[in-house]
Amino acid sequence: MPVTKIPGDSGNISLLQKFQFITKPLEVLEKKAKIYGDIFTLAADLNDKPQVIISNPQVIEKIFTASLEQLDSGKEAGIIPFFIGEKSLLSLSGKRHKRERKLLMPPFHGERMRAYGEIIRLLTEKVINQWKIGQTFCVRSSMQAISFQVILKAVFGLEDGVRYQEITRLLTQRLEGTKSIFRAILLFLPILQKDWGPLSPWGRLKRNEQQINQLIYDEINERRSQPDPSRNDILSLMMAARDEDGEPMTDLELRDELITLLIAGHETTASSLAWAFYWIHRLPEVREKLLQELDNLGENPEANDIMRLPYLNAVCQETLRIYPVVNSALPRVVKSPLEIMGYQLEPGTILSASIYLTHHREDLYPEPKQFKPERFLERQFSPYEYLPFGGGNRRCLGYAFALFEMKLVLATVLSNCHLELADGKPVKPVRRALLMSPSEVRMVAKGKRTKNRQVLQTASS
Repeated sequence: MPVTKIPGDSGNISLLQKFQFITKPLEVLEKKAKIYGDIFTLAADLNDKPQVIISNPQVIEKIFTASLEQLDSGKEAGIIPFFIGEKSLLSLSGKRHKRERKLLMPPFHGERMRAYGEIIRLLTEKVINQWKIGQTFCVRSSMQAISFQVILKAVFGLEDGVRYQEITRLLTQRLEGTKSIFRAILLFLPILQKDWGPLSPWGRLKRNEQQINQLIYDEINERRSQPDPSRNDILSLMMAARDEDGEPMTDLELRDELITLLIAGHETTASSLAWAFYWIHRLPEVREKLLQELDNLGENPEANDIMRLPYLNAVCQETLRIYPVVNSALPRVVKSPLEIMGYQLEPGTILSASIYLTHHREDLYPEPKQFKPERFLERQFSPYEYLPFGGGNRRCLGYAFALFEMKLVLATVLSNCHLELADGKPVKPVRRALLMSPSEVRMVAKGKRTKNRQVLQTASS
């Protein structure tokens, strides 16, 4: 008979333990893995329900390829629909999830996605032009400005105007709060999630949400009353999509998916880009190899050519490996009895594939704490060994778009600017709400750059 009890946390944990997981999740995960190995329970999720944490690629394959009758995700697996909504792809399960995912897939792949390349390039150049020669700037803030505007232009399809300005203001208020450790504590402690009026933290969040919702619904209603078939933003494509029964997405479904794309695609991409710029400029040999590869493309390369660059791809892959912005893939709930690694898992058990621990396995990635893009040139990893976007039927829908944006931003900035790190301090991962981001990456713009040479300037010139 299989052993039924998995080592690790057995139930509710103390406030001190929860605070430790909120503030130092990677340290907690590494400590548990060192004690228990590839599988253990961790009672530090949003609902105080113990999760089974797994970092064994063979078991992760079993999880990602399991049928919906065995494993599923969504609300039952502990996904909190706050702000993203009940109709979000993340909250749904079963047939509803399958239908929604099928409706949302086309805009994120192929030539439709590549049509957004010019938007990404122009918005990146706009941010670059704001950097002053000789002045220090925060890389993550600049990358957030790019990723945020990309979402408003390419995803929401908003044009400059009053609604654009208002939704920018409200969403900025919403997203700025993710920098605070208090926001993380608020999300992890349901007891604090009470609306005690407009001055209470939760009350402010709820009112902000109501205002954002109204603006989104106004945009949707306006487009329904004034259809424009020439539009190719993701919202317009979502509104035009039909399921197998010929039914379109409802206004509520559109709202929830737009917010999900915003939350999933804003801070995640910005943090990954900030990490990439840090590693590229902390390791001169990485920067030189990358610049040489970019220079070989010549002037004004096509987006497709940039996407095919092997070393740029390896740099992006290594960036997403060493400090993934999400620690674990979306959790799954056991629907029918399942045996894993000699343990019998009963229905209701929550499973979570640990992205961070899998990416730091010595047997897969020798010297895992070292940034080595070459490891992705030397071998190909399976989707159960390398999983920055999760996997299976819950793999991040926008993963191709995220990589596309990441590569174009890096290529545009590095080809046009000579940057240096403002200091030699090592950057560490820190929690920002539910994600992990670099603590602070500060850089200095030293001058403009052209192919095969750099033009150094001073602040006075």
